[in-house]
Amino acid sequence: MSSPDPQVRAARNESAPPTVRGPVVAVTGAASGIGALLTERLAASEEIKQVVAIDERRGECAAAQWHILDVRDPAIADKLRGADAVVHLALDLDLESDPAARTAYNVRGTQTVLTAAAAAGVHRVVLCTSAMVYGALEDNELPLSEDAELRATAEATGVGDLLEIERLARRAPRAHPGLNVTVVRPAVLVGGTDTALTRYFESPRLLVVAGSRPAWQFCHVEDLCGALEYAVLEKVDGELAVGCDGWLEQEEVEELSGIRRMELPSAVALGAAARLHRIGLTPSPAGDLAYTMYPWVVSGSRLHDAGWRPQWTNEEVLAELLEEVSGRHTVAGRRLGRKDATAAGAAGATVALLGAAAVVRRARKARRRI
Repeated sequence: MSSPDPQVRAARNESAPPTVRGPVVAVTGAASGIGALLTERLAASEEIKQVVAIDERRGECAAAQWHILDVRDPAIADKLRGADAVVHLALDLDLESDPAARTAYNVRGTQTVLTAAAAAGVHRVVLCTSAMVYGALEDNELPLSEDAELRATAEATGVGDLLEIERLARRAPRAHPGLNVTVVRPAVLVGGTDTALTRYFESPRLLVVAGSRPAWQFCHVEDLCGALEYAVLEKVDGELAVGCDGWLEQEEVEELSGIRRMELPSAVALGAAARLHRIGLTPSPAGDLAYTMYPWVVSGSRLHDAGWRPQWTNEEVLAELLEEVSGRHTVAGRRLGRKDATAAGAAGATVALLGAAAVVRRARKARRRI
């Protein structure tokens, strides 16, 4: 029963905490990486009512409501009841993962989350893929619009999985009327990440394929989280590309990084990379090289039109990336120990690529002796 005294009622109202009317948001993959950063960000936002964190282990965000389970478990539908939006970040894009197991996890997990979200009455699902789905092609426009055709193939690490996730995103609203699916596609992601593209900057020389025209555009994980928050709050929807404004030419990257180039003919670079991957000496397939050869820069116009702006520049993100990889040594995508790096330092990627044929011959001879 309320007090008949208006002054008492007013005092009580002033002391009561304000009611947050924002959405309840579930985040999968919330215990680590981008998921952990986004969970902390949303939990601290005055525009978010509650964060439901889902992962196979508990993370550090005490303000979130945690559920411990695999995203492929259909029981996730029960954990999503009451949520207004889901951000699905439980993806395996590790270079060292078994490709078949990685694909099974990524595709099945996304299918399960989309189906469970629809069954639980969730209004919006936000998926995160990559601007790599546009493909790195010589005739790409600079920059690409969000509506550009997805011309990537499954030849690069994880891109086949991302293309399948894109297909699931397009089909989901037809299969589940009323479910809104937003896809966010970041450029080269930097900030505690380990990909074939970040490892490119761990090499003693920057491999440049003769006749190619690289263009580098980065996306800091903080900016990606900001874009995901925009999508959650329904400030923008559809297919969104996110990255720093503009891009860097290869010559600018070399000048800023202080790492000199090593130029190889296309046939030599691609052929050697394919052979090294085939015999298991490098985790990166030859398809990864295309993303260092040709542009796949995105405009991010939809986010810009909605008022979002990146907080980082390409120059700043590159500087952070170089600081992160300092002390690491990679040749042809494979991490080396300090002793190996010292031995390879003088020749760098030349040894790995031009010597690939010799490595293949030795491996074949060894197999014949077994």
